[in-house]
Amino acid sequence: MSTAIASAMLASFSACQQTNSENPLLKESGLPFGAPDFSKIENKDYLPAFETAIKQTRDEISKIAESKDSATFENTIIAYEDCGKQLDRVSRVFFALTEADKTPELAEIEKKVQPMLTDLENEISFNKPLFERIKKVYDSQYEQLTGEDQKLLEETYKEFVRKGALLPDDKMDRMKAINLRISDLQQQWGDLLQEATNEAVVWVDKKEELSGLSPADLEQCSKDAESRGGKAPYAIVIVNTTQQPLLTSLDNRDLRRRVYEASIHRSDGTGKYNTYAIVSEMAKLRAEKAELMGYPNYASYSLENTMAKTPDNVYAFLKNLIAQYSPKADAETKAIEEFARKTEGPDFKLEPYDRFYYSAKMKKEQLNVSDEEVKPYFNVDSVLINGVFYAANRVYGLTFKERKDIPLYHSDMKAFEVFDKDGKSKALFCCDYFRRPTKRGGAWMDGFAKQSRRYKQLPIIFNVCNNAKAPEGKPSLLTWDEVTTMFHEFGHALHGILSDCEYNRLSGTSVARDFVEMPSQFNESFASIPEIFDHYALHYQTGEPMPDNLKERMLKSINFQPAYALGENLAATCLDLAWHMLPSKDVPSAEKAATFETEALKEVGLLNDQIPPRYRTSYFNHVWGGGYAAGYYSYLWTEVLAVNIADVFKQRGALDPATGADFCEKVLSRGNTGDLMQMFSDFTGMAQPDAAALLKARGM
Repeated sequence: MSTAIASAMLASFSACQQTNSENPLLKESGLPFGAPDFSKIENKDYLPAFETAIKQTRDEISKIAESKDSATFENTIIAYEDCGKQLDRVSRVFFALTEADKTPELAEIEKKVQPMLTDLENEISFNKPLFERIKKVYDSQYEQLTGEDQKLLEETYKEFVRKGALLPDDKMDRMKAINLRISDLQQQWGDLLQEATNEAVVWVDKKEELSGLSPADLEQCSKDAESRGGKAPYAIVIVNTTQQPLLTSLDNRDLRRRVYEASIHRSDGTGKYNTYAIVSEMAKLRAEKAELMGYPNYASYSLENTMAKTPDNVYAFLKNLIAQYSPKADAETKAIEEFARKTEGPDFKLEPYDRFYYSAKMKKEQLNVSDEEVKPYFNVDSVLINGVFYAANRVYGLTFKERKDIPLYHSDMKAFEVFDKDGKSKALFCCDYFRRPTKRGGAWMDGFAKQSRRYKQLPIIFNVCNNAKAPEGKPSLLTWDEVTTMFHEFGHALHGILSDCEYNRLSGTSVARDFVEMPSQFNESFASIPEIFDHYALHYQTGEPMPDNLKERMLKSINFQPAYALGENLAATCLDLAWHMLPSKDVPSAEKAATFETEALKEVGLLNDQIPPRYRTSYFNHVWGGGYAAGYYSYLWTEVLAVNIADVFKQRGALDPATGADFCEKVLSRGNTGDLMQMFSDFTGMAQPDAAALLKARGM
């Protein structure tokens, strides 16, 4: 930590000592579950709260490291587990807001906080006396311990080793510098990408240009224009993925082109915002970090601690999918172009911004179903209460009661107390489903508190999405993709809600990346189970269920032209791996990043203008802003696990409570307390996952 930072922190700490007892972030809120009291928290509270909590954590670490007593599991591993509880509470609240409601003031605070946290992490990771005590316990007591105690010791020791605790001093110093710089770059990335995506909005002057959109979509475009400064009467907001949902409906081809190009060029250097310099430097630093640890590249380093274990295993998995996918993708593109030529003429050339438009028309003609026909049955409130919650009740015996007495960070957010089948309080679940300019793109799950028997802490879990919010008094209606996203994110939530672990470090979703997406992908399967579907797919005006004929057509359309969804995922996955398979000396400069992307996709046979990556390099937030570096493959990997698990449910009864209880006991409740493949095998009875089931489930 620099002297300047230390002096500033100490000065600030002295200045706020008298007010720490008043800081709502530094004391128990008194609310149910210990939920943060957002009615009392103000922006001015965050920085002093971080300063105090960081100092307290330092003191706790020093006490362990400087102890004169012989190192034991209790006075070292358990003591380390208990460190930083206050800092964890402050961090969870603050970073929930910087993701979901980042105001300019919060962004400025984040710039000050991130280096402080990275300094602290470096101090802990490279604290030699602390690690020596941890190593002594690991060397002398590992075999004597069992269950969660043994797993906690193993994870704690390996965490320090993987961060570089065994490095010589010179390499350790370099690792500290790398960590600090990566933290700074991720901060820059998050700010720049959000600005770029907000700025990429496509302004539309005339209503006629929006021909093809529904009245609800037109109203949303008007509302989005107003909320973004009203430069024109209408605005099309760019979402985080490459393809944009409104491209299915826009009749105006030039407007489709503008929207698509705004999406793919939002941050690639052709406009004001350019993330390639961040990408290049971060990729090089990650590669160097791996090399310091003795690995040839970052992918090898990162994957060692996953189910896949090695890049070779991941590539073998992906190449098999690519080989089966490619001919189907070509046939799909040809069919769409031939369909378009029926109305556009024999010389019409299908462009990537045309694909969704003509595919939707083709689906309408062949299956007689469209998004606009089914959206009235997907009211967000019904999907949540009568779908997501109902499925959890049928399978796991959970019930939900809205809590309006718990203040939240935004008026769009709701809170529900979760009860188990015996009526015992199990968790607090919060949801924040509507988009706003201060929210980053995408959808995610996190928590204000993780479950821990040791701390007697019940989980406080939240889901965040980016659905369009209808004007006051109108229903917020969803597409099928948005429906499955709600089920997906709630699968993550269930992993946190149903956790039953002793230690915070091991509970809930604290598992490898290529396992953590399994519960979420599996939970998507409930969205289309007829008994669940009929319970939530209710017309927002009449309350009537979707007619059988429409339901049959809608469900049949789920896997209509499935090659695109698989292809965009495969392309993004291979881009992620390509960047992280490079040694540091071979990482391309910012100027060559776009060329590298093209060559990387060409090399694996996925350079296809018609099916671009779900995320291009320049806006791939999972990889450069999140925790999925060399790990985006996990969505496909865990989809295999999820399909295998769904097959077991089908065999036993898709909504069978006994099967749900078995799955909860063997998988969802266990967090990271055991071998993940063994958990999968214990439930399914399969020694290894069956990858062939994925293509079958996707209708391929």
